[in-house]
Amino acid sequence: MTQPSASRNGLSWEQCGRQRIEDLLARHLPPADLAPARLHEAMRYAVLGPGKRARPLLVYAAAEALDLPLELVDAPAVAVELIHAYSLIHDDLPAMDDDDLRRGRPTTHRAFDEATAILAGDALQVLAFEILARPARGVSDAAALAMIRLLAAASGTRGMAGGQALDLAAVGQPLPVAGIEEMYNRKTGALIGAAVLMPAALNAALPPERHRGLERFARCTGLAFQIVDDLLDVLGDPAATGKATGTDARHGKPTYPAAAGLEGARARVHELVAAALAELAGFGPGARQLREFARELGARCP
Repeated sequence: MTQPSASRNGLSWEQCGRQRIEDLLARHLPPADLAPARLHEAMRYAVLGPGKRARPLLVYAAAEALDLPLELVDAPAVAVELIHAYSLIHDDLPAMDDDDLRRGRPTTHRAFDEATAILAGDALQVLAFEILARPARGVSDAAALAMIRLLAAASGTRGMAGGQALDLAAVGQPLPVAGIEEMYNRKTGALIGAAVLMPAALNAALPPERHRGLERFARCTGLAFQIVDDLLDVLGDPAATGKATGTDARHGKPTYPAAAGLEGARARVHELVAAALAELAGFGPGARQLREFARELGARCP
């Protein structure tokens, strides 16, 4: 089995996985000089800029936990990152969050223009599903369809788009903690859930309790991920986060620290990390990278 483990040149598991996904993304995106060149350039700008690649790395980590060859999950790894990139383009638009900086450089609509940014997001979304619809050798049509359904549900009104709608509707209004968690479970947690569960769709023999464990792991880490982002928006260093701080407060957006306080938000992150790790108890050493992802969330919490 090919794994993004430490290689001959001394790279870590994460560095190998990141290199793998960067190569795949560059290969799957249309060339910048292919007509319509400006649109393709904007797509590549939005995707190939600096980023954590947390979601595709989660795909690879889940595959490793399930003892799956990475070649079987390259398509969902690419697809989930394209969906994430499309969502960032649209979230940054003036009609949404109106951000000028993303990953330490101008947002796509600032680097190009609003119309091109909208089209780039649209094109990345459909490209993600086109890639999933061309399954790798060894992936059945039924498994490919299951992954398409998972990613579609995570992207739509039950997931990311629905969470963003709830976020926009709540601007200027205080939300209780329960309401914020529901919003975050859709806005951020759903796509993280798809990253973890798409590899599970390739293992028809996976026991139901293991599948439920992965679902709960994803739910806990997805919520923790967004709360950490909230805390970094208040306490983070823009040079490290790649975006301006305090933007949520300036836009009147409800956040977890605003509802629960800084200490309450920190406590919730650590509670969620502990719960996520507990869900992996039955997976053994193969889930090491999933465990590391959860622990790093706790370590990132300011």
